[in-house]
Amino acid sequence: GAWETVAPSALPFAPNFPAPTELTRDQIGGIVEAFVAAARRAATAGFQVVEIHAAHGYLINEFLSPLSNHRTDEFGGSFENRTRLLRQIAEGIRTVWPEELLLFVRISATDWVEGGWTAEDSVALGRVLGDWGVDLVDCSSGGNAATAVIPVGPGYQAPFAEKVRREAGIRTAAVGMITDPHQAEELIQSGAADIVLLAREFLRNPYWPVIAAQALDEQVIAPVQYGRAFTGARTRR
Repeated sequence: GAWETVAPSALPFAPNFPAPTELTRDQIGGIVEAFVAAARRAATAGFQVVEIHAAHGYLINEFLSPLSNHRTDEFGGSFENRTRLLRQIAEGIRTVWPEELLLFVRISATDWVEGGWTAEDSVALGRVLGDWGVDLVDCSSGGNAATAVIPVGPGYQAPFAEKVRREAGIRTAAVGMITDPHQAEELIQSGAADIVLLAREFLRNPYWPVIAAQALDEQVIAPVQYGRAFTGARTRR
């Protein structure tokens, strides 16, 4: 009863999943155009950062990984071919996204499965992303293989951000079960990543930045409307 899904190859995610339809070259071109159009709308709306989601089993990730990409044309096979869709999207976005504004790419740094995308592949990708107009690699992992065994734990994906940053020479973001202010600060101060991105921790605690500032003995620059709510926190208006 679901809608029809598409992918680089007609391979189901798992045996109990329906097989997607393999994309044609023309359809791939349409997807690139759709990404570019979305970036144009984001620029018009006043956004200052856009991120290409190329992780977690979504379409671009499926093209990158040899587990899900069994194509025999210019979009499959070699590393260059499997990264072609991402290159076309990034370069296309840069034609409409102002040069002074940031373009991020989120990747799954490894599939956590033998024969899949690896951390070394992520380093190789990081070395060329800058040439495609990308400013930072957001290093997550997994999501493209139903059989993956992922050693989840605090900061478990941070080593990928450090590896890509050091070996590829591009800025990176660390993500994944980073919940403690000192944990986040150590990742920055040690040079493991350029920034730390949080999501679920903000859902659990929208005041996390205030708590982090207090824990790290930093001043909070609060909007005037919020100043009186910062009980116990030092504020600067």
